[in-house]
Amino acid sequence: MSELATIARPYAKAAFELAVEKGTVESWNDMLFFAGQVASNEQAAAALAGLPTATEQADLFIKICAEQLNEQGQNLIKVMAENGRLVALPAVAELFAEFKADYDKEIDVDVISATPLAAEQQATLVAALEKRFARKVKLNCSEDTTVVGGLIIKAGDTVIDGSVRGKLARLATSLQS
Repeated sequence: MSELATIARPYAKAAFELAVEKGTVESWNDMLFFAGQVASNEQAAAALAGLPTATEQADLFIKICAEQLNEQGQNLIKVMAENGRLVALPAVAELFAEFKADYDKEIDVDVISATPLAAEQQATLVAALEKRFARKVKLNCSEDTTVVGGLIIKAGDTVIDGSVRGKLARLATSLQS
């Protein structure tokens, strides 16, 4: 786990628990995504770094975000600024999104194939993966001609390499043994 993720975890967890309690998980997700984008912006980061106090940094950040932050979101920004943690906002947004996906029983699955998958193939794959992971699956499909054929599926820590390239690599390894 990266240092920023370690710093971000308590903020993301607190925000998520509050969002669940208030029934505002979706709006918090949107709010944190926007704040994370602002914190990642080089110009905004430079402007914030040039301010001497945490209060001024928080005020500028809130001003930049304008109507995107509700009162609790503004309080989170103030607390993070006071602790010198605004730089961790993108990680907070990412962790919050992970908590939300887990809460919603959703999983993002990256599928890499040599050629584009047809809609029927995607639907069949989604059904099989939803059964395997017991979660709603969101497919992110991409093409890579080096796969040659078959699929590489990545879901969280799980990687399923059913590609021709992967099978050839495993065959080569077993022949060398």
